Amino acid sequence: MEIVLKEINEIPEKAEVCHEHTKSLVLPFRVPYLGMGSSYYAALTLKYQGFQVQPDIASEFYNYLAPNKKHPLGVLISQSGRSSETLWCRELFDRYIAITNYDDSPLASSQNMEKKILLNAGTEEGSSTKTYINTLITLYNGFGIDTRPAINMLKQHIGTYEAWGRETADRLYNLLQKKALKGFYIIANGPNIPTAYHGSIILAESTKVPFQAMALSQYDHGPKETADGSFVIVIHTNGPANDRTQKLVKKISDAGAETQVLEQLNLQEKYSPVTSTVALSYFMHFLSERLGIEKTFVVGNKITEV
Repeated sequence: MEIVLKEINEIPEKAEVCHEHTKSLVLPFRVPYLGMGSSYYAALTLKYQGFQVQPDIASEFYNYLAPNKKHPLGVLISQSGRSSETLWCRELFDRYIAITNYDDSPLASSQNMEKKILLNAGTEEGSSTKTYINTLITLYNGFGIDTRPAINMLKQHIGTYEAWGRETADRLYNLLQKKALKGFYIIANGPNIPTAYHGSIILAESTKVPFQAMALSQYDHGPKETADGSFVIVIHTNGPANDRTQKLVKKISDAGAETQVLEQLNLQEKYSPVTSTVALSYFMHFLSERLGIEKTFVVGNKITEV
């Protein structure tokens, strides 16, 4: 698993490269942004930033929302450029913009591809870490959000995120040695809801611990009843849900939940998906290490090809 730690440590450097290549990028409004897994979650982050985009899961768009229907333009996101469901969607557009990490991938070489945008994250063998951050940076830059403050925060505080990841992994591992936990959650607000979804994916595939992700308000509407005997990571930012977040953490802690807060109060909320993701990536690595997980992809492969 050392390759995963190496890839996480490369994030600030690769983010800098991506920023330089995409800082003048302009992406279209009011068109579908399609992807699977983390690629979809990156697009969903745009929606919770208030932009008029149409993020959708590529498979559901293809099978249910637009079968046999042609659209003028779409944005297709696949970090590998090989995810089957995203490739299916090529035929649904007269023209599409490809966002991928690989220049020679099928997504980046179709006849109706209007433009390709490379993530420049380098090779990635483990769960999506560098590529997810660079997808966020590409999308942010494409909608006029200068990502320099987020990259500077990564460069200055990468050790803080690593320390949080290690401490959280140690805490959860020690808890698992003492008692059976019945639920594992990551909850967040606004633009960090997709961060929580992404975190649950990389944690599940890397640690084999079944994390669930949801909006903090959705958790408050029922799943909080499972608080006793659960482990809940709460992403806490300085956004409009700040007070509610603090009150809910106290409520579920008092009810028996083991809560772990990921504080992101020292930067604007719009940048926190970048830094929160890095902290969760370190947590993923160190928990995998503590649990003795030697292989990330066992049931399937890194790239889902149907």
